[in-house]
This record gives sequence, C-alpha cells and structure tokens, in this order.
Amino acid sequence: MTMASCRFCNSELSLPLVDLGHQPPSNSYLKSADAPEKTFPLKAAVCENCFLVQLEDDVPADDIFHADYAYFSSFSPSWVEHAKNYATAMIDRFELDRSSKVIEVASNDGYLLQHFVNANVPVLGVDPAESCANAAREKGVETEVAFFNIDTAKRLKSEGHGADLMAANNVLAHVPDIRGFVEGFAHILNEQGVATFEFPHVLNLLQSYQFDTIYHEHYSYLSLLTVERIFGECGLRVFDVEQIPTHGGSLRVFACRADTGAFEDGPGLGQVRTLESDAKLGSRDAYEGYDAHCQRVRDGLANFLKSAKAEGKIVAAFGAAAKGNTFLNYVGATANDIAFVCDNNPAKQGCFLPGSRVPILSAEALEDKKPDYVLILPWNLRQEISTQYDSVRAWGGQFVVAVPELEIW
Repeated sequence: MTMASCRFCNSELSLPLVDLGHQPPSNSYLKSADAPEKTFPLKAAVCENCFLVQLEDDVPADDIFHADYAYFSSFSPSWVEHAKNYATAMIDRFELDRSSKVIEVASNDGYLLQHFVNANVPVLGVDPAESCANAAREKGVETEVAFFNIDTAKRLKSEGHGADLMAANNVLAHVPDIRGFVEGFAHILNEQGVATFEFPHVLNLLQSYQFDTIYHEHYSYLSLLTVERIFGECGLRVFDVEQIPTHGGSLRVFACRADTGAFEDGPGLGQVRTLESDAKLGSRDAYEGYDAHCQRVRDGLANFLKSAKAEGKIVAAFGAAAKGNTFLNYVGATANDIAFVCDNNPAKQGCFLPGSRVPILSAEALEDKKPDYVLILPWNLRQEISTQYDSVRAWGGQFVVAVPELEIW
C-alpha cells in the first residue's frame, strides 16, 4: 500500500527522493525464465519532520521472507570475517562469557552467532526464514523462526531469554513497523545489556549515488540523526557509533536501555553528529535533485550495455545481489544484454534474476564462457571479486562497476 505518512512519526511524506519504477522484490529469484512475478512501485521519499528516508509503498513481508528465501550470509567470505571480528571485539569490550546471552535478530544462517558459540557464549538467533534457520542450526546455533517485534520480545523474555548483547546487522531498515521493532530491543535487554545495530549510512547513499541499495526489503534508509530520535522514543539511548566500511559505508550504533544510565557517551557519537550536520541531513538541501543524479548513473550503464551489444561483446555479471537487481531493472536490462550472472550460492544457481530474467550460473561459467566484460553487481565487493577471479584477464576480459559511475578496468 502507498504510504501517505511517515512510518515512524506519521508526518506527511512531502519530499520525493527517487523513483526507480515498478520492480519485483529483489530477492524473489525465479525458477524458470517465463515464471510469473509480481511487481511493485519502488519510490523513496523523505519525512521532513524526522528525516527518515523511506519507501512510499510497502510490500507485504510474506512476499519477501518466504520459506525458500535465498540469501545466505555465509557465501561472502568477507562478511563472515567481519562477523568473526565483531564477535571477538564484543566479547572483549563487554566481557561476555558462559553466563552471558547473545541474541541476534535476523540471524540468517548463523554466520555471526557461530563465533560466539565457538567461544562458549550462549546464543539465540531470531530469523523469519526457515531455510536460514535450518542452516544455522546445523552450525549449532539455536534459532527461533519469527519476525522480531515487541510481541516476540515479550515472549522470549518470559521464556528466560534476557539479552546481555543483541546484534542487529542490516535489519533495522528491513522492518515496516520500525517503532514496534525497536521497542522490542528495549524490552528484552538486561539492565546492563547492549544492542548494536549496523546499517548502511544514508549519507553514502546520497553522496555516492548508491540508489541500488534501495529495494523492497529496505523500508527505511537511516542516519544517526533519525536513529537517535527513534531510539529515544522507544526506550533506548545511543551511546557510541563506529563508521565501518561494509555495504559501501555503514554505521555501527551502540545503544542501551534509556532507563539505566549504564554507559558513557563514546567519541564516535559527536563525530558522526558533526558529519551529518555538515551534510545538512536535517534539511531539504541534502535530498533535492537526487533523482536526476540517479538517472545519469543509470544512463551510464545503459549506454555501456548498448555499445557492448553493438560490438558483439559478451557481458556477464558477477553476484546475484539484491542491489544488482534494483539497478538492472531500473536500467531495463534483460538476458539479451547480460548473458548470465555467476553466484557462489547454490540456492540461486539454476534460477533467474527477478525482472531481468538473467540466468544464474556457478562461478565456473566464467572460465567456460570467457565473457569480454564482467559486471560486478555488488560493487561493495569489487576488490574481493576482481582479485578472486583475476583469471578473467587471461583471455582479455575486463571488470566493470557502475556505481557511483561507470568504471572499466
């Protein structure tokens, strides 16, 4: 349904940000090239009261997080390493041990909690996708299949699952009811508990034209400015922030219960507040004109694909990522423009990208078919992918990224 008002503060959504057209959900991979699929408007707007950037239209969660949901975090080595480093840092900083409890919301396939298990710290994962939960359990990660919200939090707390640490990596943006979601953290945290939230910083979306991170799973696009307001109204207090490189530049926000006064403010809080103030994230100035910039980036990839096709060149892609699906559907690309996309996730191989219907193959297809160009769709992993598959250069192949501008090397 179309949102006439802000999903958090209910103010009128009066400032459009970008219109990416009608698109299918970005992780709804197709079993066949001619399978039917639903499409929904993909438009973002800005609330001029709380400055929450958000989708104007909601796609029902059940149309996204279904039993065969195909995103598994463990297929990105760099992301698993990021999770391991996080676990080590949190165990050290907050002195977690056998008597502690770590809960991760949107725990996926256990990619993060497995590191706490290995350190003998008790864990509980919460994830709505049965396929992900089953994969996590195989790693020894106890997992509850549920959407996390205030009701889930109350039930888990009554079952003895009070949390000393809660992790919420790239999930805060995924919930339509952001207020009820955050209130759940305030309820389930123990008195001295800490919750960490990682999310792509909306400042990078704006300044580096990362519009392809806009898709139906992401209902919100977040700044510290907005997060502090949301948390404050929902019983949490932000006490520190770290800037981290994941997903093209993210924030890791540390929060505690607002009623405890348990933690002093860290230095990162003032640093990011200043950064956002300088960028004028609390005014219209930061958001106006964004749609026109996105169109220019879109046209750059469209013109490249048109030229490559005219020259008889084969273009393949790497990474059947949601952000890539947003971009390809915004461009209007199809299997006539991109011959195939490689992905290391077996759950995606043999399927087709939503919208563009490009076939998904294993990475071995690069060596077999020797494309002239390899378009890296998850541009945040460009270094990892281009290094791992440097053999592409042996037959004269080149790599391509399109965000924040077209680059061929």
